[in-house]
Amino acid sequence: MQVTHDFDQTAALPVGYGVRVLFLSAQTDGPLQARIAGLGGAVEVETEIYAALAAVIDDPMGYGLFVMDCDGLGGGEAGERAVATLAAVNSRVPLILISGEHATQVFPQQREAPVRLRAPLSAVSLRVGFEHALRDRLMWRAA
Repeated sequence: MQVTHDFDQTAALPVGYGVRVLFLSAQTDGPLQARIAGLGGAVEVETEIYAALAAVIDDPMGYGLFVMDCDGLGGGEAGERAVATLAAVNSRVPLILISGEHATQVFPQQREAPVRLRAPLSAVSLRVGFEHALRDRLMWRAA
């Protein structure tokens, strides 16, 4: 008997518990947006970097996660500018940067540091990144 496991189906379990996610991407409707929604995120899409940063800065308690697909918006350098901008205003919104330029995946211990995921993403890496970025929220939910 052979047992198979569909990781996309497992990744669809709602780990986000309805967290409001601002997804910054050059594509208005893509598979990554659907995968984030499948993890339980209430996804709002923005295609312009400064509009997305303004939204996070103007409503710091409104968003539970900021995800940036860097490749269509200027690559890793654009992602680093976004990190610096949010750090300058002491934003506490967790951040995930996705780029093919990342040599490895990074899951930092510092809460203010972004999770860096290498594109193209697998369902497992997206889920682990999502859970890591929301680890404080998930701990409070479990308590």
